[in-house]
Amino acid sequence: MDFLNGLVALLNFVVIPATAYGAQLALGALGVTLIYGILRFSNFAHGDTMAFGAMSTILVTWLLQGWGVSLGPLPTALLALPFGIAITALLVLGTDKLVYRFYRRQRVAPVILVIVSMGVMFVTNGLVRFIIGPDDRNFADGARFLISARDFREITGLDEGLAFRTSQAMTIVTAVIVVAALFWFLNRTRTGKSMRAFSDNEDLALLSGINPERVVTITWVIVAALAAVAGVLYGLDKSFKPFTYFQLLLPIFAAAIVGGLGSPIGAIAGGFVVAFSEVTVTYAWKKVLEYWLPGPLEPDGLVQLLSTDYKFAVSFAILVIVLLFRPTGLFKGKSV
Repeated sequence: MDFLNGLVALLNFVVIPATAYGAQLALGALGVTLIYGILRFSNFAHGDTMAFGAMSTILVTWLLQGWGVSLGPLPTALLALPFGIAITALLVLGTDKLVYRFYRRQRVAPVILVIVSMGVMFVTNGLVRFIIGPDDRNFADGARFLISARDFREITGLDEGLAFRTSQAMTIVTAVIVVAALFWFLNRTRTGKSMRAFSDNEDLALLSGINPERVVTITWVIVAALAAVAGVLYGLDKSFKPFTYFQLLLPIFAAAIVGGLGSPIGAIAGGFVVAFSEVTVTYAWKKVLEYWLPGPLEPDGLVQLLSTDYKFAVSFAILVIVLLFRPTGLFKGKSV
């Protein structure tokens, strides 16, 4: 019985939260890796693009909630998400037309585009905070839990309760659907194949008759969709605060680089590596070890390697280690 209680505690505080967080990082890293693989620069504005997508969805969600529209047990934000994606797509396409296209046609070095993206990042961050404010915003409604800790204890008779939030389940399911749709698009459709060809060899793709501007436009639309979905899922699971998405840029880039910058499969794997590393290193293992270890070996302290305040330090450490020992990442990126 103690083993089962320890297993439930592990699932409750490590496995389920890390899986949901990993799915959110994977979706964010996919957007970064698509931009790098196809447009060939590291987009530092991606975190704030996620914030803009979440903000757009929140505003539409509040409008729908004001009209009395809901999805019952599911968050109303699911109905607002397509509008958030469309608004985010308009933002990134407008940014590309006004900013990035000029530098792309000049064929500037990638580092110039990185610097430009940092400027876009600050502008987008300021825009989001100007529109919705800098504070936490709550937009989650519907049922909070698929199963609550109390119900789980009553059903199983265990001392530990397993709480599975609706936002966590929705994150995992949505991430699976989005990733499957993206891989189907890239591998099975003519447009997706042209994007991959453009990524592999731009000059050869142009000789084959592929329209580069069309590839760029579709890439930005896909990236906008990924950013909006990731931003909304993170906001529903944690909370929405504009500056948080600026901070998320580090674990997202860590995930993309760990998996191999430019590799979609690597971005997904990297997202879960970073998420599980952050959660396991900052979790206080005392409760689980008390169930699993005999009395004399039970720990007195929290058995916590790092405080949760330092979780982003874990991402930074992983990033440094990968760049030092395997710069190409787990899946040797650089192409879609």
